Amino acid sequence: MNYRHTASFGKRIEYYIIGLMLKEGLDCYLPMVDDDGIDVVIRRNDNEFISVQIKARSKSVKNGNCALFAALTHQEIRNNYFFVFYSERLDTMWIMSSEEYLKECVTNKTGVNQGKTSICLSGKKNGQEYPLPRFDKYISANDFSRLKLN
Repeated sequence: MNYRHTASFGKRIEYYIIGLMLKEGLDCYLPMVDDDGIDVVIRRNDNEFISVQIKARSKSVKNGNCALFAALTHQEIRNNYFFVFYSERLDTMWIMSSEEYLKECVTNKTGVNQGKTSICLSGKKNGQEYPLPRFDKYISANDFSRLKLN
């Protein structure tokens, strides 16, 4: 994989997922700068706003890491804040609130990413990667209903 592809993969997937959100009828607003981990702001059906961070893993990542989202700087609950995790190799998307993410993630205890959080949404058996069943409740088949209503 060349640098141009790896450097732009995350942004390409952000636009892809935002396009799916728009297609489903969500009102999406894109911040001018990428501050505070907010990739898109969505106006819900009740006219409240939520912030969403989109994280993606490409199909070219090391085998066994297709849904590993590591070294996130998210340590405390943020109201009206959601994550959309996407694994290109599994073609699977998970949606979690900030609170749900913090219940499911692990905090790195040592090393260069000490204090940051990580989550692995996939497993590997007999050489095949698969979404971990314990996270099935967060899987979204291009359905953003969790983001539409409070």
